[in-house]
Amino acid sequence: MEEQLFAFLKFLEQEYKYSHNTIAAYKNDLNQFHHFLKSSKYNGVTDWVSVSADVVSDYVHYMESQPYASSSVARKVAAVKSFFNYLASHHVIEDNPTTDVESPKVEKRLPKPLSLDDVDRLLKAPTTKKTAKNLRDTALLTTLYATGMRVTEVVSLQMDDINLQNLVLYCPGKDGQIRELPFDKTTQKVLETYLEDGRPHLLKNKNEQALFLNHRGQQLTRQGLWLIIKAYAKEAKLSVPVTPHTLRHSFAAHKLQRGSDLQEVQQLLGHANISTTQIYTQLEEQPELVAEDQDS
Repeated sequence: MEEQLFAFLKFLEQEYKYSHNTIAAYKNDLNQFHHFLKSSKYNGVTDWVSVSADVVSDYVHYMESQPYASSSVARKVAAVKSFFNYLASHHVIEDNPTTDVESPKVEKRLPKPLSLDDVDRLLKAPTTKKTAKNLRDTALLTTLYATGMRVTEVVSLQMDDINLQNLVLYCPGKDGQIRELPFDKTTQKVLETYLEDGRPHLLKNKNEQALFLNHRGQQLTRQGLWLIIKAYAKEAKLSVPVTPHTLRHSFAAHKLQRGSDLQEVQQLLGHANISTTQIYTQLEEQPELVAEDQDS
């Protein structure tokens, strides 16, 4: 059974050019399903042909009983359905057991932006020290909020992607298009300080071109950035949950609340569909923003 799983993941990589992160997510979700099949209840399932619609339905109900967000359950089930579609199209199985299995409904949750005060506290958290790491973290958090970039986009930035003189970052998007993201002079100063006094102390290999480096002098990872955000959110004693995209959500919500055009924000965020951006218009105005002529 593992052989077909491996073949499917290679298929996604070669035919659909999925990213490493996407392939890893599929692998994790399908391994979880495979582990479920190995349970005592289904120890008779030794090949994919033996998986019935009832088994898949049981798996869906099992996942719904676990402490996962509805979106996570839907993604895991979608991975299983994609896998069986692949098996059917490649004639590994004759009947697709997922054909009539309904995907779980996803609860639509509005993103939760930070207030201006919370943003200020979060961005100031790393400034208590002037170490290379703290200068990097200040630049990271400031850049995330100033541009609305995705976490993956920020850690992927190269030295050539930043133009301090013109106050713009060049961000490769999901669709291969380059977005030009302007930033203010405060962000410019923070980035200059990091490049002059922080990055040189983190750099181990002079040929390394990643903008944000970890303690080994290599490109910072998504996981590394997430740990950084969590640590400073705790240090700042923020009362609301903080996720890797919290500053992105805050950027978008504050832009719109301050009167920016919806299409402008869509372009800055790199959303393919404006309906994705419109969700930020549903957020309630925050008192702090109303008093200051509303944010991002």
